[in-house]
Amino acid sequence: MLESLHDAGFKINPRSKKVNSIEEAIAYCELLEQQRDQLDYDIDGAVLKVNSLEKQKRLGSTIKSPRWAISYKFAAKQATTRLHAIDVQVGRTGSLTPVAILEPVTVGGVTVSRATLHNFDEIQRKDLRVGDIVLVERSGDVIPQVVKSLLEKRVTNTQPFEMPSFCPVCGSPVKKKGDEVAIRCINKMCPARLKWRVRYYASRNAMDIDHLGTQTIDKLCEEGYIDTIADLYYLTKQDILTLEGFKDKSADNLLLSIEKSKQRDLSHLIYGLGIRHVGKYAAQLLAEHYPSLDALSNATLPDLVNIEGLGEKTAEAIVTFFGTEENQELLRKLKDAGVNTKKKEMSTNNALSGKRFVFTGSLTMPRAKASDLVKEHGGVVVSSVGKSTDYVVVGANPGSKVEKAKEYGIPLLKEQEFLYITKKKHESYKR
Repeated sequence: MLESLHDAGFKINPRSKKVNSIEEAIAYCELLEQQRDQLDYDIDGAVLKVNSLEKQKRLGSTIKSPRWAISYKFAAKQATTRLHAIDVQVGRTGSLTPVAILEPVTVGGVTVSRATLHNFDEIQRKDLRVGDIVLVERSGDVIPQVVKSLLEKRVTNTQPFEMPSFCPVCGSPVKKKGDEVAIRCINKMCPARLKWRVRYYASRNAMDIDHLGTQTIDKLCEEGYIDTIADLYYLTKQDILTLEGFKDKSADNLLLSIEKSKQRDLSHLIYGLGIRHVGKYAAQLLAEHYPSLDALSNATLPDLVNIEGLGEKTAEAIVTFFGTEENQELLRKLKDAGVNTKKKEMSTNNALSGKRFVFTGSLTMPRAKASDLVKEHGGVVVSSVGKSTDYVVVGANPGSKVEKAKEYGIPLLKEQEFLYITKKKHESYKR
């Protein structure tokens, strides 16, 4: 088949090779690994396939992978360097994350000066100390991480890393909840948490506020113009013009983007609030079940737990979020600013009204746009297949959701069929 494609004018990889035994296959994979640095593209392994379409068909596939092919992964690229410091960053939910500050080193053609340490338990397990010579690799040839400390090269005056007792940004106490690995800053008004919350709120999957970049958010927070996400809607042109880099036109563009965000639908607002465990699919579920933010804020734990696809931890997080006076005040400020807090009415004649969609596999259009198409036509996108799912849209390399859909007798749609029923032209998404 590959030879026929080549003869027909298609480009195929010239390193594809037919071998006669598993020993030959392994030897060739090892040769490719030795040659990987000479290639003008990155590879992290090779794929071994049974060389018969008939046998491939007979062998079939499991839910997640074919039985007639297997990947041979190359060892991750590694290098040694010195651990200069361990920086502690504070995220949107107050979670403290340690980051290794390294003496710059080249790993797989990329200069690495920072690497994830995952969490504080990991630092203790690996006994990483500032000043150590450490082994660094790019996990999956992408994400830099510290593998271990080279104890034989450790100097005598290094000290074990101490987990912080206070937030490095605001100085408030930190604590660990239950069996969670994460350590969190308990100060809800921590400046670091505020910056992350505003970035999250302004992101494309949430309120999609153009012209509100990271540097602008940092400046607004540091200058004291915003203390909550609702304060974005009370900014004036004069406020923005005091920030470095802003002129009349750029200030007007930012204010216009903020104003447009007021009309985003309810699911985007729920997602943008940054409630723990509430991602975009959970936000859509909640917007399907509750007509307004007020209705959601009054929902009880039993009500939420009974929603199919919403877990108990998520339900508890929602009740906790709306149970604080601080967040109730936030909702009041959003409503007073004119932000839409109600579900938009959908036409009952809409073909997808109330229909529940699940996506699996890779689509040619961005997944976010496909989700928006469903919502525009009155449907709902959920993350898992259940008895109440109406359609599963199948892209390339789909997962186990296809088998589950077949088990429940749920219709499977190809992308073109999905675009047809949403009455949209495929060409409008080719960009």
